[in-house]
Formats: sequence, structure tokens, C-alpha cells
Amino acid sequence: MRTKSLKKNKINVVTLGCSKNVYDSEVLMGQLKANNKDVVHEEEGNIVVINTCGFIANAKEESINTILEYVQKKEEGDVDKVYVTGCLSERYKPDLQKEIPDVDQYFGTTELPQLLKVLEADYKHELIGERLTTTPKNYAYLKIAEGCDRPCSFCAIPIMRGKHKSTPIEDLVTEAEKLAANGVKELVLIAQDLTYYGLDLYKERRLADLLRAFVKVEGIEWIRLHYAFPTGFPMEVLEVMKNEPKICNYIDIPLQHIADPILKSMRRGTTKAKTTKLLQDFRVAVPEMAIRTTLIVGYPGETQEDFETLRDWVQEMRFERLGCFTYSHEENTHAFNLEDNVPEDVKIARVNEIMDIQSQISWELNQEKIGKTFKCVIDRKEGEYFIGRTEFDSPDVDNEVLIDASKHYLKTGEYVNIEVYDAADFDLYGVPV
Repeated sequence: MRTKSLKKNKINVVTLGCSKNVYDSEVLMGQLKANNKDVVHEEEGNIVVINTCGFIANAKEESINTILEYVQKKEEGDVDKVYVTGCLSERYKPDLQKEIPDVDQYFGTTELPQLLKVLEADYKHELIGERLTTTPKNYAYLKIAEGCDRPCSFCAIPIMRGKHKSTPIEDLVTEAEKLAANGVKELVLIAQDLTYYGLDLYKERRLADLLRAFVKVEGIEWIRLHYAFPTGFPMEVLEVMKNEPKICNYIDIPLQHIADPILKSMRRGTTKAKTTKLLQDFRVAVPEMAIRTTLIVGYPGETQEDFETLRDWVQEMRFERLGCFTYSHEENTHAFNLEDNVPEDVKIARVNEIMDIQSQISWELNQEKIGKTFKCVIDRKEGEYFIGRTEFDSPDVDNEVLIDASKHYLKTGEYVNIEVYDAADFDLYGVPV
């Protein structure tokens, strides 16, 4: 029988999944720090809190494997307690309790106060914006709303995160000010759906007003928009983007598919014609905008014709940034009632075909950047290069700018003008000017 360790309690927070989870882990860590707890992120600790993802099959598998890994460490006496929170725990708590009973306790996405109590900490309501950021010091994610009211057939987010709930503008500005005071220069705005922001609180879409409030925050240089839903997009946001230098000419707008039969089955509330018109309006309003999107292939009933419609449209639209995923059949979603009838090898072949097209488009667009100079932020040094980004690139998912560290010295977090002298599919090579 193993003995409980005598070492001082150190809480290790392990984060899986998307940027929304990163944000939640940072809030948890900020609360623990305010309670004078010894807290670390993905380092050694005798108490472990795993913030899980339950979105699609791969993410669920990674979450379960991580839980099992730490349960094993508990068995071996390397950790004392294992707690599990986040989306997987929200969605499958009874199953997890039954299948992995050695976890000390499971918590859902809205049970932060209960989790803190178990960790012998008080939930401090006054801590608006007090977070322990885990990203490089120059940027931070800022979650402006929680949950989602959209009825998309394939998505389990509303099951795990609940209805859309906007955070008031004044609270978000306070949080942005605190981040800026800590050296953050770039805000990456996230939510399940930015488009819907404000409808629940103010009875109107207020994303443009929120952006106008953010640009007044001293110290913030870039503000980036992630995860805007196409239906009902507030077009005045484009005016603000065009007129305010701090708003990056960039938008992440997950479109999922374009063939009308699939859009209808997905319950997206739009059509190919409407979506194409929206993107054309984006291009007219802000010609230099980089548009990022994500697509799903292999949705139930997707025919070869539907796929070819999507493939041809990707070639026509020439997105600056694009990610493509195979459909994941998720229980308790509307699409789960449909037969998951596209074979796995066909799904994978379709993803590869879309990404090959996108790779070529990205290479061609990058070639046009050679000889031009861009304002870049330096995120980190990696091997022989300093790694930077333009305003058209989000951290972790988009193109990077590589600068030879043996010839140039740059500081992490600083903004520099970089002239591009070479370009690959997803990387640019440049020198400071």
C-alpha cells in the first residue's frame, strides 16, 4: 500500500482542446493563485486537474488517454489526487465515473466554484480578468461569451457549454486593461459565436461597439476575431476593422460546407449563394482581409457531387487560411439520427484533396508577398529561427515568419518590420528592415 506524499501540495493544471479551454484553465489558475495556492501549468505537481475536451472523437480519445495516464501515476504514487473538469466531464460524467472510478472527482464546465472548494480555495467573484496566462506574454485569448444558441446538427457544444451568454462590455474592457498592464499586446477574441455577441444582454448585436471599446485600451496593438458565425454577421464590424488600425484585417469564420443539401441538413441557416455573397461583401469592405475558415467533409449523405461542389468552391474562393476535418458522429446531436454512411477512407481522401488544393493556394498567395514588408510580432525563438506572425496570422494555426537567429537578434513580444525574401506553402522567410 502506497503512502501519501509529504511534499507540499502543488496543483498541476493540464489543458486539452481549444483556446476556450486554455482561457478556462487560466481563470482557474488565477483563482488558485489569489488563494495563495502553488499552481503550475503542465509541470510536475502532486495534485492534478485535467481540463478535458469532448468535441470530436480524436479529442475525446486524447482526453481519456490523459486521464488514464494520470490515474496510473496516482497508482504508482507519483501524484496524490486527480480531478477532471471541462467538456468531456460535462458531457459524459456518469460514464466516466463508472469506467474510470479512480479519478477523485469529476466536474462540469460550470462547476468552477465546486472544483475550487475541493482544492480548498474560495471562488472570488471580484477577480474580473485576473488570470494566469499560459500563452507567450505578448498575446492572450479573451473569451467574450460562453455557450451557443445555434442549432447546427453536427455540434455538441450547446450540450457541453449551454446557451449563449455574453460577458458585459465593461467587464471585458476591465479584463483587457489588466492584460495590457501585464504586457499583453494582442487580444485574440474567442467565443463559440462572436456574431451573436450582445443579443442576450443588450437585445442587439454589439460586437462593433465592443471593438470600439477595446481599441481605446492603452498598450493593446492588435485585436483579432475568431469564430464568427456567417448567419446574421453584423456588417458594421467591417467598418470598424477598416477604420481602426488596431483591429487586424483578419477573421476566422467557420463555414463547414457549401453544398446546399448539406448546409440544409447541417441546419446552418444559409445557402451557397448567401455565403458567397457574404464573403464577396467582406472582400469589398476590407480588400486586404485574410479570411480563415474550417470545413467538414464526410457528413452523412455527402455525395461525390456535394464534395465536388465544395472542392470547386474552395478553388474559386481562394481562402488565405483553411482547415478541413472529417465528420465525427456525435451522440445526442441532431445528425446522430442520420446514418454515418461515408466510409472513413473516403472521408480521409476528401480531406487530403481539399488540403492539397489549399496548400497550392497558400503557396501562390505567399509568393505574392516576396519583396514586401510586413509588421510582424515575434512570438518565440525555435532552433535557429525567431518565429513571428503578420496581422494576417493567428497563433498556432496559421502561417509563420521565420527570421535567421544567427544573423539577427530580436526580442520576443516586439513588433518589427520584416521584408519577405522567400516563401513556402505555409511559411515566410524574412529579414528585419
